[in-house]
Amino acid sequence: MSKNLLAYIVSLLLLGGAIVLGVTIGTVTISPVVLWNPASDAAAANILWNIRMPRVVLAGLVGAALAIAGAAFQGLLKNPLADPYTLGVSSGASVGAVMTLFFGISLPFLGSFTLPVMSMAGALMTMFLVMGFAKLVDRSMKMETVILTGIIFSSFLGSLISLMIALTGEELRQIIGWLLGSVSMRGWPYVQMALPFIIIGSFVLWLNRRELNAMLFGEERAQHLGVDVKKRKLAILIGGSVLTGAAVAVSGTIGFVGLVVPHMTRLVWGSDHRHLLPLSFMNGAALLIVCDLAARTIISPTELPIGVITAFIGAPVFAFIFFRQRKGGTSNA
Repeated sequence: MSKNLLAYIVSLLLLGGAIVLGVTIGTVTISPVVLWNPASDAAAANILWNIRMPRVVLAGLVGAALAIAGAAFQGLLKNPLADPYTLGVSSGASVGAVMTLFFGISLPFLGSFTLPVMSMAGALMTMFLVMGFAKLVDRSMKMETVILTGIIFSSFLGSLISLMIALTGEELRQIIGWLLGSVSMRGWPYVQMALPFIIIGSFVLWLNRRELNAMLFGEERAQHLGVDVKKRKLAILIGGSVLTGAAVAVSGTIGFVGLVVPHMTRLVWGSDHRHLLPLSFMNGAALLIVCDLAARTIISPTELPIGVITAFIGAPVFAFIFFRQRKGGTSNA
């Protein structure tokens, strides 16, 4: 059996196991039999299909979107610390979404899609500002420069969000609850809202999988190999921002998924983006489903924000990657 086939089998098994655990475990334990035989227990089937399944599907979509976006950003910037959270893209998406909630914005012809569209616009604008400012400061765009620029923009955008929270009235609870990151009580409409954008963003990144491989050797080498670097970079940045915006719009700010999953997937299965992107997609979905399960069961019946669980996992991994990078850089010097 080839390594790539094994990787897909393991990832699918992890995702399948996470889904089964997510829909069956809770304050009411439901038998997996209800999944394929709803008639065996009508009350349990109602809980499973109308409450737990949309929550699990949404958590999976959000985790998948953040993970594949993180894998693309890391490949594009040749930087294992790059992800939507550390680059400030999540904060930009949050500002777009909070502005929509705060001002009650509803764009013509978009209706319920106003929230993800505004969130994506914020993510995209922030990404271009971060990259532009980092290049202005350091034309070589070293790892530290890009990450520090992302932190600067995150801090500034965070202050804008705090300002809107301070000025808000009745929307305060909704905005704060949303900012902490959660997929509870969202239902199928939120799945329908996010799904088209996640499919489009993932497809854009998938179309650029070979170009991401070429860019690992540097932009000049990629150009010699026939890659239109400017065009492909723009497509990857747009695809990653669309995914981040869609994820943040339906779940709030959930950090570190886009950092941890691609890095671990790359360590175990290799850095070929033809496989890294789909494997990160599946593993990101599995991780966030399990994190959401932990968030709602650890101190049941009270729920923790899912962002708390991902931060507990992500922050130590971030420190480990940074330490390894710095030690590697020192030893190479």
